[in-house]
Amino acid sequence: MPRPPALPAEDVTSALAALPSWSGDTTGIERTLELPSFRAAVDAVVAIAGVAEEMDHHPDLDLRWRTLRVAVVTHSAGGVTELDLELARRVDALFPG
Repeated sequence: MPRPPALPAEDVTSALAALPSWSGDTTGIERTLELPSFRAAVDAVVAIAGVAEEMDHHPDLDLRWRTLRVAVVTHSAGGVTELDLELARRVDALFPG
């Protein structure tokens, strides 16, 4: 399936205003989750992996004890796309902020 095109800066800025737990710019967006335990952080990785597989769009996940950093960008488009924003929305639905 073809990937959507990279979004212009104003669209990314506007979208991030509606995703207050996320930060970034046209080169990528990210969110950090602070979980109550290491096990909860691992469970969060598993939950996000399920969404990522469903979407066929995979974030970079960085797990450090109870802290999980989720970073997304559509490398093939050279920036943030609507697909990245949808993944961010789905992560927020799993882990309201």
